[in-house]
Amino acid sequence: MWLANRTLGDDFFLLGIFSQISHPGLLCLLIFSIFLMAVSWNIILVLLIHIDSSLHTPMYFFINQLSLIDLTYISVTVPKMLVNQLAKEKTISVLGCATQMYFYLQLGGAEYCLLAAMAYDRYVAICQPLRYSVLMNHRICLFLASGCWFVGSVDGFMLTPITMTFPFCRSHEIQHYFCEVPAVLKLSCSDTSLYKIFMYLCCVIMLLIPVTVISVSYYFIILTIHKMNSAEGRKKAFTTCSSHITVVTLFYGAAIYSYMLPSSYHTPEKDMMVSFFYTILTPVLNPIIYSFRNKDVTGALKKVLRLQKASY
Repeated sequence: MWLANRTLGDDFFLLGIFSQISHPGLLCLLIFSIFLMAVSWNIILVLLIHIDSSLHTPMYFFINQLSLIDLTYISVTVPKMLVNQLAKEKTISVLGCATQMYFYLQLGGAEYCLLAAMAYDRYVAICQPLRYSVLMNHRICLFLASGCWFVGSVDGFMLTPITMTFPFCRSHEIQHYFCEVPAVLKLSCSDTSLYKIFMYLCCVIMLLIPVTVISVSYYFIILTIHKMNSAEGRKKAFTTCSSHITVVTLFYGAAIYSYMLPSSYHTPEKDMMVSFFYTILTPVLNPIIYSFRNKDVTGALKKVLRLQKASY
């Protein structure tokens, strides 16, 4: 219904991040390079986990899901931004805007939950190693991953139609490089305060539950690591968990800034920089932090390269 009420003249204009700097060509090249790295590394990681049987474990199952999210996440925003810059056009259709909005809400919600599932997986692996194969069997992993995608989908289906239903009688210039909900809401001439409260409560729930799971999991993990007699075991456990904590802190920190801080803390420039981090930089950092520093992944990659070389 909301789409039927829009016309072609209702297209939005994405002012983007390039208008904020003096050398947009260099930034465009940098973002394109980051995009290629993120896409390449996440595809490689997904293929490695699929091909190598030694990576068919719950931990890499969740990393595989994270790579799929990151791969889609960066593909939703960056190509349109680069095309607009190269074509010197800044327009995005109503349908294109709604599509961007839905996918980043869905993928963001799924990633919040997935990071909590990964924390729980590490808790079971370190604190309950003898019961790991039972507590984290394939069926449970599928259930957790499906739940993450479902929660993200509900978030997208709930917030996107409501946001796009508001009348936009002000300028259609979005001070952002993609259709993020707060940036689009600024264009509405109607009272959105009640909806903002509703959205705030949704974000609190979406963030509070995963953060609680992560915090409790790592509380017990730290206690268990502290009791370990093996220095090598402590080092391995700490390395794995510190990587996860780094990603969690950065990703949740950006989400809290974007959706939970009062409007007085926000400017278009700050909003774009924070969004730049979690929509563009995080997808390229996750494969490095989670996997390519890992001996299992690098070993699997070397094995595949050797087999590829031997076939020639």
